[in-house]
Amino acid sequence: MMKLINDATPVIRLSQKDNVGVVTRPLPEGFPIDNDGTLSRNNVPAGHKVCLQPIPCGEPVIKYGQVIGLASRAIGVGEHVHTHNVSMIDQSVSLEGFKPASKTPVLDSKRTFKGYKRKDGRVGTRNYIGILSTVNCSATVAKAAAEALDSSPVLKSLGYDGVVAITHGSGCAINTETEGYQFLERVIAGYAQHPNFSFVLIIGLGCETNQVKGLVDRTGLEDESRLYYFNIQESGGTRSSIKKATDKIVEMAKLNSPAQREDVPLEHLSVALQCGGSDGYSGITANPALGYAADLIVQHGGSVILGETPEVYGAEHLLINRSIDRQVAGKLLERIDWWKEYTRMNGAELNNNPTPGNKAGGLTTILEKSLGAVAKAGTSSLNGVLEYAERQRKPGFNFMDSPGYDPVSVTGQIASGANVVCFTTGRGSVSGYKPTPCIKLATNTAMYENMKEDMDINCGLIVDGHATLEEVGEQVFEMIIAVASGDMSASEMLGYGDNEFVPWMVGAVT
Repeated sequence: MMKLINDATPVIRLSQKDNVGVVTRPLPEGFPIDNDGTLSRNNVPAGHKVCLQPIPCGEPVIKYGQVIGLASRAIGVGEHVHTHNVSMIDQSVSLEGFKPASKTPVLDSKRTFKGYKRKDGRVGTRNYIGILSTVNCSATVAKAAAEALDSSPVLKSLGYDGVVAITHGSGCAINTETEGYQFLERVIAGYAQHPNFSFVLIIGLGCETNQVKGLVDRTGLEDESRLYYFNIQESGGTRSSIKKATDKIVEMAKLNSPAQREDVPLEHLSVALQCGGSDGYSGITANPALGYAADLIVQHGGSVILGETPEVYGAEHLLINRSIDRQVAGKLLERIDWWKEYTRMNGAELNNNPTPGNKAGGLTTILEKSLGAVAKAGTSSLNGVLEYAERQRKPGFNFMDSPGYDPVSVTGQIASGANVVCFTTGRGSVSGYKPTPCIKLATNTAMYENMKEDMDINCGLIVDGHATLEEVGEQVFEMIIAVASGDMSASEMLGYGDNEFVPWMVGAVT
């Protein structure tokens, strides 16, 4: 349990097992760190760690009650604990002695949100129209058509939230037998079927590898009331294609309108759990508060999707222990083994240190970052493990394989069906993710106050002592329901979210 060592010192011990504490405000050299008058030996920045017990060289450094690294030299009480005196430890996990976790029970819930019912049984939290490009070569036409339609009052008068151009930098000169091609196809199909789109138009060039007709045939995009597609080369060029796109969308908009929000059970919520620009507070405030809200979503019958496989490395044992069967646990370990081989082939290591921004915020090793990142998923049973952008079909807590690069991971989560994104940040991430609303959770008060326009909730109140983790978790839960029902998040009010569609590119471009 998180506890200030005393009221006068800015040091938190997160577990009685810990031999380091987290500094909640800048700790000057010579300042007391405990009731016994022990003094800090260094200036320690806010969010960083200070040693609470002597740690001999080669012995574990413990935070959250878990090992986050080894002392690379002897560390004395009061010393700043960071990359200069902590080394990484490689941990291996097996399924020996595996015991399945009990599936998290679902309440007889009466809670609802106001969403858009779709014919396939899914529910949208927004009512956008999508224009998707199969290849970078059709991106300009897609964007021009979306801009022309958004400048017209016609679609707004019919009850639509706007037109979103989903464009990217790939689609040609790639091997159709590769994982990268499969990922791109799954992502486009996932967006094309996403419940936050009333309907979509897909535009190809005509000569690309990622042929629109083949995409439609292979991915089951058959509902003509929700889908239309064409190629630029067959439509007379760019200007003719822009007119064709705008005319067709207005026609389809009139056929599909009006859509009205209706009360639906929370079982229709699917929330992407994401973090970016993490700091030393992430695993103390915003991540566990989001985890508390995630547990409430699951208990009410909804779903949550955790991503970023490299950022659960070192904490995968916690997810293994929550897996409902050996197949789920085994698939998670398979994906981590894939990543170990993938990084090895590219001359890197999975157990690399966090980014410069993460380290500046107080995170020392990927183990420390992973232990804090997993907190976003609360304590519910792990019911499924998804390939990148694979459609989520099992309710409850799911894990989706994806890189640690936020836009790529969120793109996959939305393609899997997430209709709300919750994004924790300590350094200050500012992205939006149309067509899915994105709620930003600040880990600390200083950043929240500095970037207030971009943030939705200040989870720094937890470490400030002004709110409990449970109180902030309830606030996150209620905001998820409110935003799903139509309230705008900060990034939506600022009009952001048109540039974050980033499919995972794996493999050679020829």
